Amino acid sequence: MSSSELPFLPFALPDIDDEDIAEVVDTLKSGWITTGPKTRRFEADFTAFLGDPSLQSMAVNSATAGLHLALEALGIGPGDEVITTTHTFTATAEVVRYLGADVVLVDIDPATLNLDVDAVEAAITPRTKAVIPVHFGGLAVDMPRLLALAKRHGLKVVEDAAHALPTTVGGRLVGTLDSDVTVFSFYANKTITTGEGGMVVTRDPAIAKRIQVMRLHGISRDAFDRFQSKAPSWYYEVIAPGFKYNLTDIASALGLHQLRKAQRFQQRRAALAALYDEALAGLPIVLPPKAPAGDVHSWHLYPIRLGDAVAVPRETVIERLFAAGIGCSVHYIPLHLQPYWRERGGLRAEQFPHSQHAYERSLTLPLYTRMADGDVARVAAALRAAIA
Repeated sequence: MSSSELPFLPFALPDIDDEDIAEVVDTLKSGWITTGPKTRRFEADFTAFLGDPSLQSMAVNSATAGLHLALEALGIGPGDEVITTTHTFTATAEVVRYLGADVVLVDIDPATLNLDVDAVEAAITPRTKAVIPVHFGGLAVDMPRLLALAKRHGLKVVEDAAHALPTTVGGRLVGTLDSDVTVFSFYANKTITTGEGGMVVTRDPAIAKRIQVMRLHGISRDAFDRFQSKAPSWYYEVIAPGFKYNLTDIASALGLHQLRKAQRFQQRRAALAALYDEALAGLPIVLPPKAPAGDVHSWHLYPIRLGDAVAVPRETVIERLFAAGIGCSVHYIPLHLQPYWRERGGLRAEQFPHSQHAYERSLTLPLYTRMADGDVARVAAALRAAIA
């Protein structure tokens, strides 16, 4: 069968089975479809998954919402600066502007594609209040160095762990480190999914209390609390101008079973990444960096970089892959190239040479648990032809 006769291989697909579907149907039949008992179960299960009972997990309708809530709870506001990587999706930075604070972008480590801790240190000013590390593709940032730096300078740390379930650092799961808050994503293409959704994790009771209030209009008791408690179900108090960031029980029902499969999903992703490594060996490309020995890479993404010996433009390679029936993407168009961030900060590509070079030479190949081993071989063959 020629490549033109093969079905299109998408960039990503969720892995949803009958068990997931049955739980969602049960929720629909239960009559409780907004935030309620299954969201509470999902939160409790998530804390149990992380294995640290001192943590509190709070479900939200997106990781973007979670990052916003985290920074708000930490008191970030006008006049403050928050440092993050330019090599990320805009959500990481936009939440800083929601609060009137200023974003300071830094370059990446060319080996890991994660933010450069030395660049973070160089960017600290008296206005710096927090840093948001992004675990790019599922490979952890050098968190011991970053946390030590933050402690020396009195900075808050909010981990953007949208790619990082179940990534480990020094044998510890991301989410259990000494950061102030960690935020996970359950978007459709993430390592587990609730369609849309996220989880905010902290061990600070004051931060947790503020996030719980602010995620639902600043009301002191959510609907589930009101209808389950002995106090009048109709009575509530608005104690802050909050947001509408709660996760529904329909989404949480999906999350309950996805979470139980998170380790199996990671093992399959790691196996596919290993197959890619083998199939692409010898090509003039840079393969994704590995986790340090003893640690876990979630393998949310499999981004490659075209080597200098590849004369074919990156855009042409992507076009040829799509023509061969293979979906791919680019992670990311750096923030310093996006009009809003570029113009607001007066940013230039030469300020971020490593991110700029990675962007110009990168493309992300399909990687998801429903892929067959033969799909990897097909992608590798198509890529070999595309860069010829």
